[in-house]
Amino acid sequence: MSDAGAWIEDRRAMVNSALTKALELPSESDPGGLREAMRYAVLHGGKRVRPLLVLAACEAAGGTPKMALPACCALEMVHAYSLVHDDLPAMDDDAERRGLPTVHVEFGEANAILVGDALLTEAFRVLARGAVGVAPAAMAEAVVRLATHAGIDGMVGGQALDLAAGQDLADLGELEQVHALKTGALYAAAGALGALCAGAPTEQVAQLEEFGMSFGVGFQHADDVLDDDQPKLRAQAKERMEILLATCEQITDTFGDRGEPLRGLTGWLRARARDAAAGARFE
Repeated sequence: MSDAGAWIEDRRAMVNSALTKALELPSESDPGGLREAMRYAVLHGGKRVRPLLVLAACEAAGGTPKMALPACCALEMVHAYSLVHDDLPAMDDDAERRGLPTVHVEFGEANAILVGDALLTEAFRVLARGAVGVAPAAMAEAVVRLATHAGIDGMVGGQALDLAAGQDLADLGELEQVHALKTGALYAAAGALGALCAGAPTEQVAQLEEFGMSFGVGFQHADDVLDDDQPKLRAQAKERMEILLATCEQITDTFGDRGEPLRGLTGWLRARARDAAAGARFE
């Protein structure tokens, strides 16, 4: 991509606008202030990498950004719900995220649980409604893919494995199983949702789902380096990042010029991995 940064900023602005609209405060009452807390959880910061991948996959498969914006919003709501619950005292017990108090600190622990519940259910309402020009059958399959990747066979299952495994793993395969479920699954969903919104054939949906999984696991390996997690596997993880990035590049090449947004995101991740290895810090 000649100007990957410009594409990322433009599409991120589209996503933020769509999220703001999807989470507008209605004129009627807000039960327990939950709508306000949902907006707080979603709209205050975030790189929007998962929605960007939805858009890149949609464009690679011949679709337009507008076709994929509901899927972008749904996926980011699922991601936000997972962060709200991860931050709870019973999980990671974090008091700050993105430079602000976490939701349970700002709104109370019980409300944080309800905010996560509300974001998860709202995500599926937004996704099921779809966008103009997206076939109902494709949106039905998108609902199934998102539910699969977000649930017990994906992100939730990965969180359970992560809690059980801890921070002292000695086997890269075990670590990547956690990464594939906890992080890679939502990125795999992003690739699949983007392709489905574009009306892509089954083989392209599978390709872009695989791209998302490789991207997501590579992203988590880079984050491990940034956060000084899993130190015993640091050298192996760096080698695996290169293999995963190569997979992303091979898949991207099959889409020709339409794959430029995917190529730009892969370049962004490669730079992140390189800077992480060099000791850079990210917010």
